[in-house]
Amino acid sequence: MDLTWLGHSCVLLRGSKTILIDPFIPEGKVPESPDLVALTHGHADHMGMTTELAKPTIAINEVAKYLKGKGLPAEAMNLGGSITVSGVKFTMTPAVHSNWLEEAGPGYSGGAAAGLVIRMDGTTVYHAGDTALFSDMQLIGELYHPDVALLPIGGRYTMGPEEAMIAARFVGAPLVIPVHYGTWPIIDQDPEAFRRAVERTTDIKVKVLKPGETVTL
Repeated sequence: MDLTWLGHSCVLLRGSKTILIDPFIPEGKVPESPDLVALTHGHADHMGMTTELAKPTIAINEVAKYLKGKGLPAEAMNLGGSITVSGVKFTMTPAVHSNWLEEAGPGYSGGAAAGLVIRMDGTTVYHAGDTALFSDMQLIGELYHPDVALLPIGGRYTMGPEEAMIAARFVGAPLVIPVHYGTWPIIDQDPEAFRRAVERTTDIKVKVLKPGETVTL
């Protein structure tokens, strides 16, 4: 499986299917049409181009119902649940964050924020979504044994580098890729400092990607 970071929290997975996670792309370009879209929550910087793409979309129940109302073939699920779509298994995990559907206007509930465990072609990817550090991340590691963890490090709206270091240990994935940083000045961080700190204190490897850069898992 190939994993491409498209900036912010948007990730493209290429395997037997092409999956676009949280399609807010700062440069506004999708390198290729995905088979599936997966959403962690309804904030504008994660929903992004979802409605425009009009692809089968995996999302929490409230967001999926909204998308169905827009004519999208959305698949609804909720925290702790799993669903298999086109041979790809999705499990929705908790995230500690707020959520509302900014695209729909004030007061439109987006349900709970979530993370996603995605299993395709024998590889397991954990996208934490927007979240604070929480101790049950250890259960995500024990239950799903992810090969790679995508963790936010931006601070302010999510955990920062110090908390993400603990999250990396809790999840226990052998590879961590930092996301949700650097898009705007208020979430600027030094990903290389994060990498050095994690690799100095654990056996975990950290891969810092530039937007558009790909790693093969």
